[in-house]
Amino acid sequence: MYGAILGDIIGSPFEFDMGDKTKDFELFTTGCTFTDDSVMTVAVAEALMTVGTNGEALDIEKAVIRSMREWGRRYPHAGYGGRFRIWLKGNSSKPYGSYGNGSAMRVSAAGWLYDTLEETRKAARASAVVTHNHPEGIKGAEATACAIFMARNKAGKEEIKSYIQNEFHYNLSRSLDEIRPFYHHVESCQQTVPEAITAFLEAKDFEDAIRNAVSLGGDTDTLAAITGSMAEAYFDIPANLRAECRKRVSEDMRKVLQKFDEFIGRQA
Repeated sequence: MYGAILGDIIGSPFEFDMGDKTKDFELFTTGCTFTDDSVMTVAVAEALMTVGTNGEALDIEKAVIRSMREWGRRYPHAGYGGRFRIWLKGNSSKPYGSYGNGSAMRVSAAGWLYDTLEETRKAARASAVVTHNHPEGIKGAEATACAIFMARNKAGKEEIKSYIQNEFHYNLSRSLDEIRPFYHHVESCQQTVPEAITAFLEAKDFEDAIRNAVSLGGDTDTLAAITGSMAEAYFDIPANLRAECRKRVSEDMRKVLQKFDEFIGRQA
């Protein structure tokens, strides 16, 4: 979760192609802030912990709906997309066929909480389908959660890459240097998740992964949130960056982060 939130915060000033497509930038500036990506990441994590690791898919879906709407009301101006904002405020809990990258940016907790890939994929799918029930929206959430699960269980990058390509059929053959010149602001899973995975695969450490993601341009906060969620599981996060993350979110979000650390048995 820290990785997703840090990616969101660090990437936030460069969204909508506002950066220079470079890895050479100051990590934290006055323009850095958490956005809807962090708020919904926390909301999904809280829902999954509330249900517990033995919960059924329908229980997860109900908890995610309830939690996302509660956190959405708490932070109504966090930068939600148009259709998601309508869903947050509406009375109907029906999904709306989205294949947007929101399903992938909010799913990171699912990669940490379960003991098997099957359980991880079930939880990721359940967290997505409440809004992003398009096959690409579901695929983006599952692929991200699976990469996190495999990384925290010491799988190598080639093993992770092979699994993602075989299971989800994403094209991971392009390098960042090949992607960067033509990449632009796009909010679909199918044009965000493969790029985020590539940014992780080419990284030498957590910070490098975030810099890779931001250097692509486009929807940088979400791209870096997805990349950061995988990079945290593979590289871990330096203590100073973890502390910076806690400092830059609100008190209620810090409480969920603390609860999450306790839930997975990690020292805060």
